[in-house]
Amino acid sequence: MSDIRIATPEDQILLEKEAKYCSYGDTVHYIEPPRIFSRCEGSYVWDTEDQAYLDLQMWYSAVNFGYSNPRLNNALKQQIDTLPQIASQYLHKGKIELSERIAVDAKNKFGLDGRVHFNVGGSQSIEDSLKVVRNASNGKSLMFAFEGGYHGRTLGASSITSSYRYRRRYGHFGERANFIPFPYHFRGPKGMTKEEYGSHCVQQFARLFETEYNGVWDPKVGQSEYAAFYVEPIQGTGGYVIPPMNFYSELKHVLDQHGILMVVDEIQMGFWRTGKLWSIEHFDVKPDVIVFGKALTNGLNPLGGIWAREELINPKVFPPGSTHSTFASNPLGTAVGLEMFKMTSEVDYGAMVMAKGKYFLDGLQDLQKRYPIIGDVDGLGLALRCEICGPDGFTPDKATLDFMVEEGIKGDIEIDGKRLGLILDVGGYYKNVITLAPSLEISYAEIDLGIALLDRLLARAMKR
Repeated sequence: MSDIRIATPEDQILLEKEAKYCSYGDTVHYIEPPRIFSRCEGSYVWDTEDQAYLDLQMWYSAVNFGYSNPRLNNALKQQIDTLPQIASQYLHKGKIELSERIAVDAKNKFGLDGRVHFNVGGSQSIEDSLKVVRNASNGKSLMFAFEGGYHGRTLGASSITSSYRYRRRYGHFGERANFIPFPYHFRGPKGMTKEEYGSHCVQQFARLFETEYNGVWDPKVGQSEYAAFYVEPIQGTGGYVIPPMNFYSELKHVLDQHGILMVVDEIQMGFWRTGKLWSIEHFDVKPDVIVFGKALTNGLNPLGGIWAREELINPKVFPPGSTHSTFASNPLGTAVGLEMFKMTSEVDYGAMVMAKGKYFLDGLQDLQKRYPIIGDVDGLGLALRCEICGPDGFTPDKATLDFMVEEGIKGDIEIDGKRLGLILDVGGYYKNVITLAPSLEISYAEIDLGIALLDRLLARAMKR
């Protein structure tokens, strides 16, 4: 047990009950004892002793627009008073209008007709996308995916997620993806620019199709054994790794040559996290399928889904009953999603996010100059990374980051006479990366505060 305090006697009772009645299967017990929170607003959460914590991970980028966002909360409340429930087999206005918003936006950006299919979350929507892909490829079940990629923990999503630990307990996965190296430049070969390394990774992938004996391609009939390549444009759990800008256009060229679909997982990076509605927009490619979830409803009534090209998802090829979820396209979720689109269309939301992201990244780069244990910082919009290393600035140092996370959750960092806590998320191939996903509504003063809190934690880490 760490010396993290248990705030109140009531918390102690609750933790004893939790230890007896709750599954530990979810991602809770990474810090002992777990903190119990009681309220939230904006960029902050409060524990049961009313201690404030600045949250720089916002529910794994599900609450992009701030906790208890009044406008989005009001949309939910209004829907509760009109049509709070309806079976997903029936139509309602919100489903149709939200589908239109997403499909028209995709048409304008990619020049492609398509349709939207809803489900209740990211992993479930990945499962639906696998059905779409397998159906479109006459039942091909093999996929490409990236080392470091994460697409969820349902059985199908686990098969295309690179970490074996999510599959280990559940038997053999015969259709496990073929995992391809991602252009993680900080840990790539030395002597290459970021763009050169991106091209190198594409060239290595393309070699799989040079001869039938690489096992993925039959040149006599011009068919690949693989149906699709699942990509996170910015790796999420893998550590917010941002690839070179030339990477996806070159990769898509190889995929198109061999009839392989590109399925873009925007579950964590979608809805303006990177300064655009979809992070793939930064890379000048046309996706075949987009999977989304999380921030569509700002962490309120869950809603996820897929957009797919018309020829992949029209009713002739993907008819009624192809997949189903009781709570798919629920009216509470679609109401919040529509209001989110309206809210972000009223200002230049992308420019705002990019400006804040640059300001935050400048602060991280200043910390990097002063702390040799910061090996790498990078960011796109408000998806930011800070890689914690040994004194050489390169060797991964998970233990130091674990220490910083635990220190942050103590809630005892003093800034201008006030005690604060700091909530951080850990990612990366070596679990040594702070993956920063602050509220997109974060103020510049709160960014300054976040940098100051990180400064205090880094100083503690250097002294321990």
